[in-house]
Order: sequence, then structure tokens, then C-alpha cells
Amino acid sequence: MTPGHGSTVDGVLRRSARRTPVRTAVEDRERAWTYEELDEAVSRAASVLLAQDLAPGDRVAAYGHNSGAYLIAFLACARAGLVHVPVNQNLTGDDLAYIVGQSGSSLVLTDPALAGRLPDGVRTMPLRDADDSLLARQATAPAYDGPEARGEDLVQLLYTSGTTALPKGAMMTHRALVHEYLSAITALDLSAGDRPVHSLPLYHSAQMHVFLMPYLAVGATNIILESPDGDQLFDLIEAGRADSLFAPPTVWIGLAGRPDFATRELDGLRKAYYGASIMPVPVLERLRERWPELAFYNCFGQSEIGPLAMVLAPEEHKGRMDSCGRTVLFVDARVVDEDGEDVPDGTSGEIVYRSPQLCEGYWDKPEETAEAFRDGWFRSGDLAVRDAHGYFTIVDRVKDVINSGGVLIASREVEDALYTHEGVAEVAVIGLPDERWIEAVTAVVVPRGEVSEAELIEHARVKLAHFKAPKRVTFVDELPRNASGKILKRELRDRFADH
Repeated sequence: MTPGHGSTVDGVLRRSARRTPVRTAVEDRERAWTYEELDEAVSRAASVLLAQDLAPGDRVAAYGHNSGAYLIAFLACARAGLVHVPVNQNLTGDDLAYIVGQSGSSLVLTDPALAGRLPDGVRTMPLRDADDSLLARQATAPAYDGPEARGEDLVQLLYTSGTTALPKGAMMTHRALVHEYLSAITALDLSAGDRPVHSLPLYHSAQMHVFLMPYLAVGATNIILESPDGDQLFDLIEAGRADSLFAPPTVWIGLAGRPDFATRELDGLRKAYYGASIMPVPVLERLRERWPELAFYNCFGQSEIGPLAMVLAPEEHKGRMDSCGRTVLFVDARVVDEDGEDVPDGTSGEIVYRSPQLCEGYWDKPEETAEAFRDGWFRSGDLAVRDAHGYFTIVDRVKDVINSGGVLIASREVEDALYTHEGVAEVAVIGLPDERWIEAVTAVVVPRGEVSEAELIEHARVKLAHFKAPKRVTFVDELPRNASGKILKRELRDRFADH
């Protein structure tokens, strides 16, 4: 194949560096890089990695907190033809060992403070904060001058969140991610003049591939925070240094609930992106009341598609607050029944995708790959309804639908009803084994103030058909979530199965 077509992840940075070399590309707590400096750092880091007895196609895991070094490591892997394996920095024990082992990673790039969690015998290199770190070594390394990766080469294994089963490594090619970047730029109105702040974990595909990399493609100045700290975010917005923010619903709820929210000068925030988990409609309504001029975008998708598949733009929210929008530029989607046949608009079914953004399958899992890819379409596992205008509304995950007395009930519908009660701070609705009902509709609630089980059940019965109302309500201090904000319903089902 003729090289030099440039449909590569690192090619995105290379083009921006030539177009706007002296513009600031990235800032973190330690330093800043212009686009030219970032491109040079990536080339030197690529040489450092290949000097570790690595060859193109080898997997390199990244186990660290957000930083400029983390971004450089990803781009350096891309430039050197290595396969980057982002690992949740909160994983420990068997969960951590599983991903490092299942991916066959030859090297783990890690923050020194996290290195002690890694399995014995794993070869490591510090990302930063050490003399022998990738960030330190690249300063004196020669620039990479090897062959350019090809669009069809693997560049990353994106492990699924594992909310219902063991994580699977979605095999992403350069070409798939570059297509996804263009989809994100066009659907989310990203431009060089935006001032985005990136505070969600970069190991997660949404922050890295829907925002940071597309923003590098258009030449924006990006601020990377280690975490979505409210004080830091408010300071940046108030100072005019940030006007674009992505966060899952839990973070938006937390920001709006801060005591200083009413007193800070936050009108400089222009674009608000939410996603990674379903935003309850009552919560979104409260946020829009507090930020009437803020442009809200709903971002929907999953790791296997890069991850952006659908967007609900600000002007599309009116009258369809529960919708996740329409498909982005390079995504085709249908709603089908169990046999893969299209269902009529307005009828619930599973979303299936066809797109150049899709992964090539799951790493070393041929049976799971064959199950997910059928008849040329990818089975998403999401139940949705499509309307005549092409807007999709997510009903539930296929595995989260509750079978109560032979009737299928969407957990999201029950959750939205309960969120309208002022005593509910957060809620997750699950089905638990029941001799009479097969599965009993059960609400796991984080309360706000004093509220009783009977009160919430009666409230739900007013809002819903009685058979959809919870049979039980359990109160907890917090709901288990992964780092992207998704509620771990599998963990809740396991915890309360015998209650």
C-alpha cells in the first residue's frame, strides 16, 4: 500500500502543527506546549518507546491520571505503530491484571504513585514525575523517522466499561478514529476559537476521542485537568479561560448543586456537553432553568463506535428532551427486532450500526465478535425508539430491561418518574429475582432529606401504570459507578439479589 495518505491519529496533530505551529495546543498543571512543541515531543517519545524492544503492533498499556504526558504517550504510540491500551486508573487487583494480561501488553506506562498496584513481573515505565519517565526521556531523544502507520492499522484497544460482563477490548484502527473525529467536529460545532477544558479521565473514549483529539484537529487551546474539580472548573470559567465543558450527568448535577453556584460569574460558559450515561429528563430541565443561555449538547454512543454515534443539538432539545438525537456524519443506524428486521418508527427495538467508525471486533474474543457483528451490522445492546424525523430515544440497555410478571419494563421510565420527587437525589432501577413476579421492580435510591419507601412507591404510581411502579425501594449513601459516570447496575443486582 502506498504510504503517506495521512488518515492516522498522529497525522491529525501533524497537520495542526504545520498549520498553527506557535499556537498553544495543551496546558496541564505542569507546563504548556505549542502545537509545534507537542508534535516534536510526540516524535521523540515515539523513539523512546521503540527503544524499549517494542515493535509495531505491540500493545502498550497506559495507567495514569490526566496529564500532558498521558496525551503524548497516546500520540507517540500512534506514531510508532504501537497499539495503545488505556486502563482505568481506579482499577486494582484482578480487574487491573485482567486488562493488562488479556491485552498482552508488553509495557505499562504509569504514574509512579500507581505502579505498586500493577501485577508482579509487568514491565513498566513512568509517564512523568521521574528522571526516567517518558516525559523526561523524550527531551533528549532523537525524533522518530520510521515508517508512517497505515489507516487500517490498529491504534488502540478500547475496553468496554464492563457494566454487565468482563470488559472487551474494541479494536480501533487509525481510520476509524479519524472518521469519528470528523463526526464529532461537525456534530458538536467544535472550532479553533473554543476554549475547552478536559477534566474527565483520558483513558475514557469520550473525553479523548470526542473532545480532546477533535479539538487538537481544529487547532484549539486545550486545558487538561486531573479531575473534574469544581473549584478549578469555576475558576477557569470565571477567568475566561474555559468556555466549553464535557461532563456526565453526575458532574453537572454536582456543579449546579454547589453552594457558590449562584455567586460565581459563570456566564462565560458557552457550550455544555453531556453524555456517558443517560441524563434524567427532570435533572436536565433543572439545569436548563439555571443556565438558560447555555447551549446543551447530548452526546450518545459507545466504545465500539469510537464512541460518538448520535447528537442532540441545542436547538433540537425543545419537545424532545429525552432524545439522544440523530446520527452523526459517518454513522448509519437502524432499530430492529430480535431477528434483525426493521421495526416501524415509534416501536422499541435494538439499535444496530454500520459505520467506518466501528471497531474491527474484540481483541482475542472471536465468539463475542461474531455475536456482536451480524449481517454486516453491529448489535449495540441499546433499546431505542426512532421517530419519523430520524431522532432516537433510548429506552434501556437490553440487559437492564425488567421482566415483571411477563411484562417488559424499561428502567429509565421508572427512574425519570422517581427523579420528579424532591426527596430523590439519585436513583437506579433494577430487576431482582422474585418468585411471583419473575423480577421485582426495585429502586435503589440516594435520598435527599427524609423520605420513605411507601412515599416513593405511591409517587411512582401517580406517574406510572401501577405495574411499572417499584415493588421495593432500598436506600443507599451512594450508587456504584465507573469513572465515566455510568451506574454499575450489575453490581447493584449482585448486592441486593438476596434482599
